Amino acid sequence: MDSLQLVPFLLLHPSSLPPQTYTNSSLTRKFRFPTLLKTKTIFSVNAHADAGAGAGAAASSQDGPFAFEDQISHHKDDKALVLARETDDFGYLVGFRLIPESGLEELMTVPPPATTEEDSSSDVVGKPEVADTEEEVVKINVSYNIVFVTAEAAPYSKTGGLADVCGSLPIALASRGHRVMVVTPRYIHGTSEDLKFAGAVDLDHCTKIFCFGAAQEIGFYHEYREGVDWVFVDHPSFHRSGNPYGDKYGTFGDNQFRFTLLSHAACEAPLVLPLGGFTYGEKCLFLANDWHASLVPVLLAAKYRPHGVYKDARSILVIHNIAHQGVEPASTYSNLGLPTEWYGALEWVFPTWARTHALDTGEAVNFLKGAVVTADRIVTVSKGYSWEITTSEGGCGLHELLSSRRSILNGITNGIDVTEWDPSCDKHIACNYSVDDLSGKAKCKIFLQEELGFPLRPDCPLIGFIGRLDYQKGIDLIRLTMPELMEADVQFVMLGSGNPVYEDWMRATESAYKDKFRGWVGFNVPISHKITAGCDILLMPSAFEPCGLNQLYAMRYGTIPVVHETGGLRDTVHNFNPYIEESKAESTGWTFSPLTKESMLAALRYAIQTYNEHKSSWKGLMLRGMTRDCTWGNAASQYEQVIEWALGDPPYC
Repeated sequence: MDSLQLVPFLLLHPSSLPPQTYTNSSLTRKFRFPTLLKTKTIFSVNAHADAGAGAGAAASSQDGPFAFEDQISHHKDDKALVLARETDDFGYLVGFRLIPESGLEELMTVPPPATTEEDSSSDVVGKPEVADTEEEVVKINVSYNIVFVTAEAAPYSKTGGLADVCGSLPIALASRGHRVMVVTPRYIHGTSEDLKFAGAVDLDHCTKIFCFGAAQEIGFYHEYREGVDWVFVDHPSFHRSGNPYGDKYGTFGDNQFRFTLLSHAACEAPLVLPLGGFTYGEKCLFLANDWHASLVPVLLAAKYRPHGVYKDARSILVIHNIAHQGVEPASTYSNLGLPTEWYGALEWVFPTWARTHALDTGEAVNFLKGAVVTADRIVTVSKGYSWEITTSEGGCGLHELLSSRRSILNGITNGIDVTEWDPSCDKHIACNYSVDDLSGKAKCKIFLQEELGFPLRPDCPLIGFIGRLDYQKGIDLIRLTMPELMEADVQFVMLGSGNPVYEDWMRATESAYKDKFRGWVGFNVPISHKITAGCDILLMPSAFEPCGLNQLYAMRYGTIPVVHETGGLRDTVHNFNPYIEESKAESTGWTFSPLTKESMLAALRYAIQTYNEHKSSWKGLMLRGMTRDCTWGNAASQYEQVIEWALGDPPYC
């Protein structure tokens, strides 16, 4: 998607116009901007970065009509006039209305709108009342029995966004009148983390599942919290140190076994567990999240429906990250407890170039593929990602199958837990603040600078990064850009863990730029809140991002995101452009594309220059982000629609 490019123009002060001049039309022209980090001008900037550049080029910090005479070429035939400033609901600058000289005479006859004496002296609108961000609970006439199946769910277990979704969306759906169960493993580590399961009660209901050549005995624990039945599958394979998928030595070798147990247990739970005095029964809607739960749709079709069970149940596959598919050798199919004739549903053959040796046939079983071809509907965690996974670049080998099922593929952008992420009552940050009083954010910045050992400079742009240290999150691009970025008057803090190479690089960079860079190896929830509240800019140069939550947290806290235009980042961050026609902009940050050093630096330069020189525009960006509806209410209503479609159609398999 290409953004606007403007030709060089000369901006004149509105006071120089005839008093009766008024119009809504505009002339789009190209422009050039100086850089902050280098004396040279970068022209190879992507169109989306160009579109948001205007705020970074102004010479006035009050967002008045900008004078670009020192930075642009003057062309006699390319002059334009500023008729009026475009402002948002808060009265902050978002753009200008422009007309060519040739159209001035025609517009002289158009009468201006009626104004009061007060209006004639200012074009800044009054600040509107900010609506309460609490979700409005909407009761519905039809309620469903919904069963979430997931490898992790906050606050019980968490490694990323999957846990946040499966910890918040069930509560949102339950508040709308549905009966909701979440089935997830009971991870026991032998540490204080086990206290997270302290509220769960053993149901004393053991069930035997036949798979992997034997009858596996599992148990169930249960906690009723916030209207949701949280059911924990208990088995010795879930009792070990590390995270749900591995430990410091690497990924667990028996993950296929562990998550096969989870899928079987999730199919049994609605039939055998009398929660609240009665079972969920056979008419359920299963939401299978990622490959860990992908056997659920296959089991419904292959194991239960042939015997008349779950004939009224439906399944929805929710893809959070298609890069992980649960691929194992083909010989393991016999361990899954599925009929032999269903092997084709999971069959996967690697291309020749991906095989390990000449005699390797490339045959495997793929859990996620099995769900793609058997689920009644498929949902991704953003609209942009629902398109990306149907392309050869983003589908990770499943793009053709997903394209064939495009008619039942939907994208629903995630929400966030606004009770945990709320700057007005966050217990982790130094000072609370809100859209009505932003003074606390400046105090959070000073506190963060002090805690990190930075010079206490409230006027210096503070940039943050929070995420895993791997290729997906764009760490290679940050490494490549850092020497040039450190030439600017900025401070930079990173929080994350992952690849040891990146962790060592963070330590080395901190030593090289002691007053400008800090790297926090590991993950700490309170620190992530402090960085989100204390930074001015959040950088997310992800190579791909199904949805992304950090940019939503950042906007909620008045921190401006600068993101690569991909997946959910494209859907949730609207590029800032002060030269748009609309009077009410939705811009909340900067996006850049392609994923190159030059594009990212250009976007950061515009953000830094806007922060330094155009405080009014910057405050407008903050307020638009903070008042953006990031709650789960909208997402929950969209899930209800998909559930209605799924239950209204006959089973796909």
